[in-house]
Amino acid sequence: MKIIHTSDWHLGRRLRGHDRTPEIQYALNHILQAIETEDVDAILIAGDIFDTANPTTEAEKVAYQFFAQLHTLGIPAIAIAGNHDSARRIENLSKLLNILDIQLLGSPRLAEDGGVIRLDTQRGRLNVGAIPFASERRLLEADELWSQNETEKANSYNELIRYIFDDLAQGFTADAVNVVMGHLTFMGSKKTGSEIRHHSEDTYEPSSQLIPATAQYAALGHIHQPQKIPHSTPTYYSGSLIQVDFGEAGQEKGFNLITVEPGRPAKVEFCPIPCLKPLQQVFCTIRNVEEVLGEYQDHPGFLKVSIDLEKSEFGLGDRIRQLCPQVLIIEVNYPLAPKDQPREPIATENIDLAATYGQYYEQRGKGQPNPDVLNAFVALYEEFSHAAD
Repeated sequence: MKIIHTSDWHLGRRLRGHDRTPEIQYALNHILQAIETEDVDAILIAGDIFDTANPTTEAEKVAYQFFAQLHTLGIPAIAIAGNHDSARRIENLSKLLNILDIQLLGSPRLAEDGGVIRLDTQRGRLNVGAIPFASERRLLEADELWSQNETEKANSYNELIRYIFDDLAQGFTADAVNVVMGHLTFMGSKKTGSEIRHHSEDTYEPSSQLIPATAQYAALGHIHQPQKIPHSTPTYYSGSLIQVDFGEAGQEKGFNLITVEPGRPAKVEFCPIPCLKPLQQVFCTIRNVEEVLGEYQDHPGFLKVSIDLEKSEFGLGDRIRQLCPQVLIIEVNYPLAPKDQPREPIATENIDLAATYGQYYEQRGKGQPNPDVLNAFVALYEEFSHAAD
């Protein structure tokens, strides 16, 4: 049996005002081509189909067109909600997309309640135990949230994930390919910084050892860097479909092609997809900015420029974007600025306060202060100085 594992599409994503949906659609078209050329039996989508709970019309259109094309090809699919998706929206869509043989799951369920989804493919039965993203507030009772400290809550969340995985494994059968799919952050996974931090650490980092050994593959979503997680079961994040943010600049993107048969561990091949608009971070100084950016004038994607300065430069942003209109972010550093020399302490007893205040007053464009104002200033200063003594 051949299965495609993909995740973290983030349809509707915008980066500094630029809609990334056309790039994602380009990547999805590559997946459709692979389905035909590789003779794929099913596709698994491990969450974050959309970038927001209320996606744009264009983002929804791209998703539905993809699912309709899967139906035309006769390919069943299973998709779960990620932390960016609306669980309720995904559940509601499931009633419609079931007609196209697309199974959607918005919230975690036990096996007997639909947590194990069964597909009959052209090469046999596929059982998928699925865990959509769930916040601790969904999984933990209210009194536990209030009464437990962070360590206790993390342990409780960890135990609940263990319980769900163990329950789903009870729905596996020896005559089928058995897979678990989850939108989770496992401890030790390498993050890109594009993931929502609150949903990617501490409480939300269970141990990968919770994955049942009876599964032949674990299809993970949520972490954007493609990677293998150590486990006796082949356990993989397929990663995001495009370079979502500059923390992923230069990172290869794609999907996993799984070859598996009942009772045997899956064989996994990462299949890269070309980036339509690759992200690139560029480092330069004020002295070589023209030379460095000259090399990126034909860059097909977007740029983040990190520039070292000696002092602030008026009109720098306009100057950089004239050289490279693809620049979205300019990060300014001052390592070249001369170091401040230590100053001699000022002997305040030798300062002519009236004259100094008069200079300050004049520098503010107000001319010479009224003598009464000067006298009042000196009197106040002396009064507070004596009070401090």
